[in-house]
Order: sequence, then structure tokens, then C-alpha cells
Amino acid sequence: MSKVIIGRIGAPHGVRGEVRIIPLTDFPDRFQNLKSVFIDEQIKLEINNVKYNKQFIILKFKGIDNRSDIDPLKGKLIQVDRKDVPPLAAGEYYNFDIIGLEVYNEKNERLGKIEQILKTGSNDVYIANNAGKQTLIPALKKVVTNIDIEAGRMDIILQEEME
Repeated sequence: MSKVIIGRIGAPHGVRGEVRIIPLTDFPDRFQNLKSVFIDEQIKLEINNVKYNKQFIILKFKGIDNRSDIDPLKGKLIQVDRKDVPPLAAGEYYNFDIIGLEVYNEKNERLGKIEQILKTGSNDVYIANNAGKQTLIPALKKVVTNIDIEAGRMDIILQEEME
């Protein structure tokens, strides 16, 4: 089962094995209900306690009881199973679902694969790459006509000035 990154382990917090987590999620409150997380996709750590401190989340893992035990984990990514990700409303997608989609225009011509998402403020811009040729796609309903996560496909209608 695939994993989703939700945070990065930062500095130890105190001397009892607690650690600061830098949230990499739009849902930092999700940590409150987590029983366990994964490090490096394979190491499963059970969560003993969760606290919130300014922009950080303070986690205490079971079996890690001092500062020196947490030091080797600094900088590691925290992940959860894909099935544990909160559902979104219809028509909303996570960035990790969009990246990797194959993009096709209204003539069913392949324009490339989404490799990056730019946050511009007003709307996101998807960057599709096809053998070094980039296509910039505004994340607007009039441009993106269909997203099929299961099929790995995005259909778009490019405006003439964008081609």
C-alpha cells in the first residue's frame, strides 16, 4: 500500500524522547487521532502522546524515552497509509494525486505527465513535461475538463494563447 508524507521530524523537544514535527499537511489536526506512523515507509512507530506547540506538533513515540534515541530520526519524513488520508469533497484532489497524471488535450493528444504544481495565489498551475517540452496548465475548470485519478489521466482544453 502506498504511503503519504504528512510531516518531517525536526529537533528533539526536551529530554524525554519527545520530538518536534514540522507538519507537511493541510490537516495538522490529523495527528491527534493517529495511533502510529511510518518512517522510511517501513519503520512503524506507535504514538504515545500528541501536543501542539505554535507551528510544530510535539510527538512522543512509544519506546523512545530519551533525547539520544530520537536524534537519528531527525530530518526523516513521517508517512501514513494512503487509506488513512482524510477524504476530500467531490472535485477536490490532493497534490500527490495530481502529480504523475498523463495530460491529454481535446484532440486526445498526449501533452506529457504532471511533474510539478506551482502555487500562484489565485490558482495552481500544473506543469506537464513531455520529453523536455513543458506545458503550463492553469488549474481552472474551463481548462481542466476531467481528472480521473484511477485511470491516471487529466483532460484539458488549452486556450489558443497558451499553446
